[in-house]
Amino acid sequence: MKNKKGFTLIEMLIVITIIAVLASLILVGMGGARQKSRDSKRVADLHNVMNALELYYSFKGHYPKGTYNSVQSWDTFVNDITKEKLSIGRIPRDPLNTGLYYYRYASNDLGTDYVLGARLEEEDPEAVIFSDDIDGTHYTIDCSDTNQVYCVMP
Repeated sequence: MKNKKGFTLIEMLIVITIIAVLASLILVGMGGARQKSRDSKRVADLHNVMNALELYYSFKGHYPKGTYNSVQSWDTFVNDITKEKLSIGRIPRDPLNTGLYYYRYASNDLGTDYVLGARLEEEDPEAVIFSDDIDGTHYTIDCSDTNQVYCVMP
């Protein structure tokens, strides 16, 4: 008898099947981590935008006036702020920036106050991430935790 070296077709199929099952389990398990990562980025982005708005306020004497409550209007908001040549760097966009996930901004008529918001992927309104945001409706932005919208004000 010859001494065979290598794997049979059945052995290879079994190994490939085991690897595929493990890979799918890992990918499913990582889904929640990606959502939490995007939510953390959203919260950090809102605070960065707040810093940019304070710079805007210090130069102009008021915050940008208006309501920007859609994907397209956030792009308009970004263009309006960055065209002012106030040394404001890049204004971030939502990591997904589609459908339900976009940043929101609205101010009062005088531009003396505003609210920033972002819809989070976290589905539990009692989650820790919602413990330090504001709730209610402010300048047409619905900041309720049941809608998964995280909001901040100056």
